[in-house]
Amino acid sequence: MILGIVKGNLVSTIKNKYLFGHKLLLVAQIDILGNELSKPELIALDLVDSGIGDKVIVVQEGDAIQQMLGHSYAPVNTMVIGVVDNIEIVEN
Repeated sequence: MILGIVKGNLVSTIKNKYLFGHKLLLVAQIDILGNELSKPELIALDLVDSGIGDKVIVVQEGDAIQQMLGHSYAPVNTMVIGVVDNIEIVEN
């Protein structure tokens, strides 16, 4: 799983028929403190109604995504699976 922040929405007028009705997001990877990493942004399918500025949990596992979608027809490798409300770091 990857921690990220939603940077924007992607609009596609022509796309795979199994993606109709689903939102695509541009997500930047961040560290635990919220700092953006220098990795390239990800394009992720959103099923949890996240928006720009939200910290999110992203998964990049084809099998897990197929299970969440209930089929293997959509060409999806990256998906937002949760919105992060709070990060608490406990030091011993």
